[in-house]
Amino acid sequence: MGVNPAAPKEPEAKRPTRMGPWRFVVWFGTVSLLADFVYEGARSITGPLLASLGASALVVGVVTGAGEAAALGLRLVSGPLADRTRRFWGLAISGYALTVVSVPLLGVAGVLWAACVLVVAERVGKAVRSPAKDTLLSHATAATGRGRGFAVHEAMDQIGALVGPLLVAGVLALTGNDYGPALGVLAVPGIAVLLLLFWLRARVPEPEAYEREVEAAAAAPPVAQDGRLPRAFWTYAAFTAATTTGFATFGVLSYHLVERHLLGAAWVPVLYAAAMAVDAVAALATGWLYDRYGARVLVALPVLTAGVVALAFTDTLAIAVAGSLVWGAAMGIQESTLRATVADLVPSGRRATAYGLFAGVVGAASLAGGALTGGLYGHSIPMLITVVVVIQVLAVVLLAVTRVTRR
Repeated sequence: MGVNPAAPKEPEAKRPTRMGPWRFVVWFGTVSLLADFVYEGARSITGPLLASLGASALVVGVVTGAGEAAALGLRLVSGPLADRTRRFWGLAISGYALTVVSVPLLGVAGVLWAACVLVVAERVGKAVRSPAKDTLLSHATAATGRGRGFAVHEAMDQIGALVGPLLVAGVLALTGNDYGPALGVLAVPGIAVLLLLFWLRARVPEPEAYEREVEAAAAAPPVAQDGRLPRAFWTYAAFTAATTTGFATFGVLSYHLVERHLLGAAWVPVLYAAAMAVDAVAALATGWLYDRYGARVLVALPVLTAGVVALAFTDTLAIAVAGSLVWGAAMGIQESTLRATVADLVPSGRRATAYGLFAGVVGAASLAGGALTGGLYGHSIPMLITVVVVIQVLAVVLLAVTRVTRR
């Protein structure tokens, strides 16, 4: 039977224009890799740069401290703003743009006050984008597995954090410590960040569709969203605050190594790089375990946190180095699996707000932890170990009473 060429053709089924969830996670990881290349490269020389413009140690401390406070504290505003406006892409792109523009300008600022403003502006960019970025990523990880998706993103993030400072160090060596070219070269990955973001937004304008598809395939009932954060989120935030309060900073760890003449100052960046490599491996491992066994794997975090102070503050080089590597493993869990769990605790309609509040809790606990470990280190290391262990026992209890429903 012949076919009438004049007969109207049936419309072809439209092929999806967006990419698969794993490709989205990897491309978003590439954005973070390039962004870390930019801002970690700049942060690695912020102190010497400001000093070259006449800053005292006090000014460097105040400016960098204000930047970190802005990076965490302003998320209490940007998170609810993202949920209220639903402009996740717009906020993410704006935050990245502020960062990648501020860094090259920092190299040509020329005067101290302008450089100080740009240092803080770069951190404000992180505050603007982070809740929106984590929310966008959380939608795709509903399909890939929360733990694995956030873990792959964190591992790629760390690659940029390693390569950026090394490139800056190389340019400084070639130019005789000229900060202009060293920071100017970071404009190239910065431009790539923005181009990738616009491309991703065009390909996947609504990442929340990933999560809706997973829920539809599982025939899951819609999650009630009454505007309040679940009680389990607050318990989980308390767990995070407890385990972070006992977490020693790398600054304190490296201070111990150098002051006790266990390690030369030139080797500290090498040890930090090794800890970042452990960070990436730990993120991947715990991400996979989280998807398989759930939030119970987070019990490893207080165990590692207690292990850091027990190992790192000894007077034996090998043991102290091992403690620093354990610190890297704990960082990997903090930066990946902790964020993945927030997405399983909070419905999508309030998730950016939750990420903003969560960052505020982590920031406050980090400040308390740095003061606690630094203060007790100068008083009594055995007391420091005892206090941290007690806090981590409390953290385990709080984790036990946190009921996490993996969506």
